[in-house]
Amino acid sequence: MNAAIWGCRGTLPAPGPATVRYGGNTTCVAVETADGRLVVLDGGSGIRSLGIALAGDPPAELDILLTHMHLDHVAGLGFFAPIHDAGTTVRFWGPRLGDVPLAENVASYLSPPLFPIPFADIPANIEFMEVRDDETWQIGGLTVTAAPVHHPGGALGYRLEEGGRTLAFIPDNELGLDADAGAGLATGADVLLHDAQFTDAEYPRRLGWGHSSLSHFAAFVRRTEPGRALMFHHDPVHDDDTLEDMRDEATRLAGREIELAAEGLTVEL
Repeated sequence: MNAAIWGCRGTLPAPGPATVRYGGNTTCVAVETADGRLVVLDGGSGIRSLGIALAGDPPAELDILLTHMHLDHVAGLGFFAPIHDAGTTVRFWGPRLGDVPLAENVASYLSPPLFPIPFADIPANIEFMEVRDDETWQIGGLTVTAAPVHHPGGALGYRLEEGGRTLAFIPDNELGLDADAGAGLATGADVLLHDAQFTDAEYPRRLGWGHSSLSHFAAFVRRTEPGRALMFHHDPVHDDDTLEDMRDEATRLAGREIELAAEGLTVEL
């Protein structure tokens, strides 16, 4: 299982010379399984580049796991090349948010006035699979577990397991309001990608926004003990130098190595 990061920024894209080392695209991670399946985690602006990379050899089918419907996690879906290929089956997995079904949420975004093409005219064969809290299922040889995390409006985190190796993906989670949120997904994972958006100085002014401070992230890492811990969902106002300072502080607080997620990084499990 390999996980390639195509976007790790949060809130909205932040392109420019100050973000070239860690990237400006929003959340998207592509997981290639041992049996050759492609599973995509979230559809932020980074999914557009993934689609371009796939255009020469489009997959016959793929699965997209959505954590929730905030724009930084779905903004790139309409510009993902495989959904415009009639020979591709795209399965969306994700939560029902409130009383609105997953299919209705995705179709509403991929329709006028937010998107120029009516959803019914999108060429790919699109299927929807609603995920319940604390549900586990199989995608080929990959075992996927979903669990709720702490984020306004509701969101899921995911744990992916294959061949005895585990990736935990928790891009949005406010540990300051629920220290237990996502712990079952992260505990003992080989690789953890987790929200670490705010410095400790910023967090009090952003209480309730749905994201974690460095202290809360570091405490979570100490508690769950993943093999590798990568800071994810970088704030759009944080340039590369700021992110590296934050990583150094998180490393000090956690008492162990902490890494920064970076656009273009591939993690082999």
